Amino acid sequence: MATVHSCEFEVFGKVQGVYFRRHAEMKAKTLGLRGWCMNTADGTVKGYIEGPRTELNLMKEWLRTTGSPASNIVKAEFSEDQEKREYGFKNFHIRPDEPREKNRRPPNKQNRFGKYESNP
Repeated sequence: MATVHSCEFEVFGKVQGVYFRRHAEMKAKTLGLRGWCMNTADGTVKGYIEGPRTELNLMKEWLRTTGSPASNIVKAEFSEDQEKREYGFKNFHIRPDEPREKNRRPPNKQNRFGKYESNP
């Protein structure tokens, strides 16, 4: 069996409420990757992907530059790639949203110029 490569990711920008996770799931399945993604309480999408190195790199580029049609990606961060002997997941799926804490600040909002601003 070939070596499995994996990494964690987090995508920032307008990535919630724009079908980003659904498009990420479709792209990962098209590439034959496994893992998961979910909305965070901070307004980002985070996840884990595993599969052959070439396909993993294609997915990282998609997360960094493409996303869903209505998304606006500001940046994507990735953990260091890990090598594994076997898969940890049977497929790629969407996990339930991360719970919001009661007194947590809302995620960054887009201003009228299309730029993202941090909330005080």
